[in-house]
Amino acid sequence: MSWSRRTLLVGAAAAVAACGFTPVYGPQGAARGLRGQIAVDPPRDPEGYVLVRQLEDRLGRGSGGAAYRLSADIALAEDGLGITPDQEITRRRLRANLAYRLTHTESGDVVASGTLRNFTSYSAPVFSANRGTIAGNTVSVRAAEQDARERLMTLLADQLVARLLATAPEWRR
Repeated sequence: MSWSRRTLLVGAAAAVAACGFTPVYGPQGAARGLRGQIAVDPPRDPEGYVLVRQLEDRLGRGSGGAAYRLSADIALAEDGLGITPDQEITRRRLRANLAYRLTHTESGDVVASGTLRNFTSYSAPVFSANRGTIAGNTVSVRAAEQDARERLMTLLADQLVARLLATAPEWRR
């Protein structure tokens, strides 16, 4: 590495430190001591199970003594994207809205809430009656749909964790 590159890196690090940036997991960060302090409500469906699993993986599993309780309601919608000249759908889009509430356990106050949205898609090959061909089968379509649902819940979990960590200084007590 040349001296000019080193100087540039040191200068960039100094500029970031001067703007008040602190790592979220650092000693003075917003997430310090937060791991395991948020208990997530149990899932009600397969998508909720994936969401809870991802949240607990990122935030730690909150026990009965957790300072906060997180509840999330998932609303899913699906529509066709790719349409053949025969009017058959070959690609599907899966959209989700996630409404969340973070409640302080002792006081019962809602300290953070909001709605997150995201989407993903998957191939849904179909039988072509006009051509007499099959571009996919039920098992592969079901597997693609299940994978898309899991990807979507992972995306929403990542968004929710990022939102909670970014706003933690506002709601943490």
